[in-house]
Amino acid sequence: MQERPYREGISSGCPGIAGPDGRFVWNGKTLLSGIDPVRRAERAADSVSLSDRTLYFCPSPLYGYGLNRLLSRIETQAPNSAILCIEADPELYEFTQNNIDSSVIANKKLHMTNVCDVDKLYALIRDIWGARAFRRIETLRLTGGWQLFPQLYDSLCDSLRRYIANDWSNALTLTKLGRLYIRNTLRNLTLVTEFSSVANLSFGEAAVLVLGAGPSLDETLNALQRYYINTLNEPANRHFKIVCVDTCLGALKDRGIIPDLAIVLESQHWNLRDFIGCRDWNVPAAFDLSSLPASARVLNGEGFLFFTPWTSLRIFERLKEAGFLPTVVSPLGSVGLTAVELTRQLTRGKIICAGLDFSFTEDKYHARGTPGHRSALNIQTRLRRILNTASYGEYSSAAVSKSGQPIHSNPIMKNYRALFEQEFSADSRLYDIEGTGLPLGIKTLTIEEAIDVLTNKSQEFNTEDTGFHGGHRGLFTEDALGIQRDKDNKEVQLHNTSLCPPCLRLKKPELNSFYDNEKKRLEELKCILTGEIEADKERLSVLISECDYLWAHFPDYAGGRSPNLDDVSFLKRIRTEIDPMLKLIKATHPGT
Repeated sequence: MQERPYREGISSGCPGIAGPDGRFVWNGKTLLSGIDPVRRAERAADSVSLSDRTLYFCPSPLYGYGLNRLLSRIETQAPNSAILCIEADPELYEFTQNNIDSSVIANKKLHMTNVCDVDKLYALIRDIWGARAFRRIETLRLTGGWQLFPQLYDSLCDSLRRYIANDWSNALTLTKLGRLYIRNTLRNLTLVTEFSSVANLSFGEAAVLVLGAGPSLDETLNALQRYYINTLNEPANRHFKIVCVDTCLGALKDRGIIPDLAIVLESQHWNLRDFIGCRDWNVPAAFDLSSLPASARVLNGEGFLFFTPWTSLRIFERLKEAGFLPTVVSPLGSVGLTAVELTRQLTRGKIICAGLDFSFTEDKYHARGTPGHRSALNIQTRLRRILNTASYGEYSSAAVSKSGQPIHSNPIMKNYRALFEQEFSADSRLYDIEGTGLPLGIKTLTIEEAIDVLTNKSQEFNTEDTGFHGGHRGLFTEDALGIQRDKDNKEVQLHNTSLCPPCLRLKKPELNSFYDNEKKRLEELKCILTGEIEADKERLSVLISECDYLWAHFPDYAGGRSPNLDDVSFLKRIRTEIDPMLKLIKATHPGT
């Protein structure tokens, strides 16, 4: 290809101006050198170390000098890589569209855009090249145009890098736990006839204390006990609400502190350790629909359901149409982040975070009274002191807490901290209590300042409470049909079947019908795959799409990839998934 002469471009509609030495200047920034800019860009393209499945992020390409040279290298050396060109300046974007070589724009390995919203940008990448097409992203600067918006371009590249990493991390998690998630969900569907959606719970204008299980929780709880010697263990007498993650239930129970709501997210069996010593403790709890079914049977307080979709499945649409899908909460990966997100929906008041450390110390990974700390105490001897071995783990690194103290963290925890800041830093209602945790990107309060917010001493916040506490039923009255109603005459749904209003019991026939329909789909698909009945490819495609929970966790399809119906291996793997699922449905709902 013969490149367009630089000076010809300058004189033919370029929005920049030529400097005294022929430089391309825009808004006071030199974007292209006056000395052979084409050759400079080509040398930059030749110096790039190519790796396959890499997205090259090219800000402000202008004329596109060097792109053809790089595309030729990609086609031979990294055939699964691509180039994303982005121009944030509207005039320069129009100029580039009019002046860049048409063969560059037509190449499917390159896309030019002016989209600067990271969510839309990543959706665009997935639409063009597919899910998980790239393993990494690298910045490619062929011109000086990046100087116009350096922070924006760096931020977009960093955000895209996190999106790509999260996509792969989610795919690996889905491969490992996707089968367990759907099995738990099908088992937990029986709870929709007993538990209410968490959307029916409200804390009104009350301030809320959200508790994680990090080491700094001990200092917060000790300080709270000093201020609330007689009222901490009586929710009805407190001026604020307490929402906690399930891991810190033991720490609260040891101190006689009754939370207003516990959040349960974990789907694996070891989550039951969090409830040691808490059986029949009258504590309200919100359970994720994919959480371990046994967890919902431990506590004896009001039960609520929410749902964090781990991937996109057709069965979720059917659950929503049938009215069985509770409040949907964005999947955030961490029970601490999920607790904060739920609390934001439950209250219009201030929210104080404590124990969300995303770090650990040399002697504690979690707070005193949690399962992990109890295990450390159990193995302690006169010759073996309490030691948190995670502090010396392969991926552990030193960090500095929000209070300036030396602590330890690891990449996973740091990612969760970054996600916290990304999701919640813009909410002015959120505060964090000082301690040994990592800074969360929100305002940090001393324990005294936090107490002032929680107790509403300044009368700045309205403490009116429209919610309710575990075991305190005095807020409700019962109508002639036996339905519990609150002070506004709104129906209150309770999980105890003896108090369950008739309208909830009416859902059981609908649930029977839902299970029966799922069973029929699976049986028909099984008969087609075994050759018992004949069906065209279109019907097979419909059934495989409707029963996508059978294969969504396959490593080669996890994360949104479309199945290949001509792949015999894929069809055989689906066949092996059907019988266990039918057995689960029959065991969960014998009436089907």
